[in-house]
Amino acid sequence: TPAERTNLAGVRHILLVLSGKGGVGKSTLSTELALALCNAGKRVGILDVDLCGPSIPRMLRVQDSAVHQCDSGWVPVFVGQDKAIALMSIGFLLERPDDAVVWRGPKKNALIKQFVTDVAWGDLDFLIVDTPPGTSDEHISTVEALRPHQLLGAVLVTTPQ
Repeated sequence: TPAERTNLAGVRHILLVLSGKGGVGKSTLSTELALALCNAGKRVGILDVDLCGPSIPRMLRVQDSAVHQCDSGWVPVFVGQDKAIALMSIGFLLERPDDAVVWRGPKKNALIKQFVTDVAWGDLDFLIVDTPPGTSDEHISTVEALRPHQLLGAVLVTTPQ
């Protein structure tokens, strides 16, 4: 749709961070990768699609921030004094940051699609997508929604065991 093309038109590269299991450091890696790219002078966004465990707002100390609307959709939260990292997470849409999200697949999938189509990212060199643990519907929904935008690739986080 035109809205999808418009909101991601300024994003040069999309990178998924995923793993087959939880607790391996996906969110930490996503955050550190965003900070490293930012320090290298790149414009960076993070899309946190870990709907049941949105930890990136807390990692970046912006868990009390709110998302605002503009003509082209949701405005992401900008992180840091220099506002160098754009961040969108369900954590910003909950009444309390520690509220649990207990949703069935269709509702999760609709929100992921909305995150892809309705966030006004602007011009970014990299959009890092932090995914939930496992190989669930959320991963398929994310890849399907991003398919027209030619993903740069994926980082698969593993542990030695």
